[in-house]
Amino acid sequence: MNRLLVTGGAGFIGSNFIRWILRKYPDLHIVNLDALTYAGNPENLRDIEKNARYNFVHGNICNPDDVAKAMPGCDSVINFAAETHVDRSIHEAGAFVDTDVRGTFVLLEESKKHKIARFLHISTDEVYGSIEVGSFKETDALNPSSPYSASKAGGELLAHSYFVTYRLPVLITRSANNFGPYQYPEKLIPLFITNAIDNKPLPLYGDGKNVRDWLFVEDQVEALDLVLQKGIPGEVYNIGAGNEEMNITVTKSVLKLLGKAESLIQPVKDRPGHDRRYSVATDKIRALGWKPRHKFPEGLERTVRWYVENEAWWRTVKEKQTAYQEWYKKQYG
Repeated sequence: MNRLLVTGGAGFIGSNFIRWILRKYPDLHIVNLDALTYAGNPENLRDIEKNARYNFVHGNICNPDDVAKAMPGCDSVINFAAETHVDRSIHEAGAFVDTDVRGTFVLLEESKKHKIARFLHISTDEVYGSIEVGSFKETDALNPSSPYSASKAGGELLAHSYFVTYRLPVLITRSANNFGPYQYPEKLIPLFITNAIDNKPLPLYGDGKNVRDWLFVEDQVEALDLVLQKGIPGEVYNIGAGNEEMNITVTKSVLKLLGKAESLIQPVKDRPGHDRRYSVATDKIRALGWKPRHKFPEGLERTVRWYVENEAWWRTVKEKQTAYQEWYKKQYG
């Protein structure tokens, strides 16, 4: 692998992945194709933008011309580009279908033309739906609950079909909830950290007992690197940390680390189709030689510290987010 096309590389996981890869592989060149929508932020990669082995292309994976411009010379592709926020998908499902399904199709078609050696498609554990006990295996049926998870399921099924039909060497990962530096403050952990810093309410859905497996982003990118290098084409790999916590527990942990009162917790009406618990079995990815390095308390402490020390980054992002929220309220109440 000499030249890697990363789509959505200005987002949270993508930017952490690019930084990781440039440090680890001194001869690897990265092309980052990103549309710079609300969650894509050039500031996420400001420290490496002048690196001679990094090239940014402003474009959308739904646009065949943009993909055709970015892909020449690349021998591998990793697709992070996606609409990912469940709340947005409830009212803006079309955008999720466009990016997560149509955009994946455009990438697959161009990859087929260029005879790409590895195509890694990033999916989510949410495609399985909720599970009361136990953990989902890669062979379990998909049962998505939201337009977001349904669009991700559609994209990965399309990607798998290109392996079966065209023998395009597709690999798929389904990962648990990521958290860490540079995460857009619309997700639970960065939203609650930044709200708590400003002594604003922390809007917690329902009874707060929904359970998620929390995967620190550095563990995620290390797993993705391993799958890209050693994964078997046509296979799916779950990525989970075994850090299962209820949302209310995570919320109280954030407040404790910041020295804030639990009175900031504001229970709000639960969102439609809110899955109760996610959990995935990770035997396959561990068999490749991966295991998570970060327990949840350590990862959360590092994450809280990053947001405290990088206030300028998240304040700029939240100013733009506020403008969106005002539009959203006008549209949907």
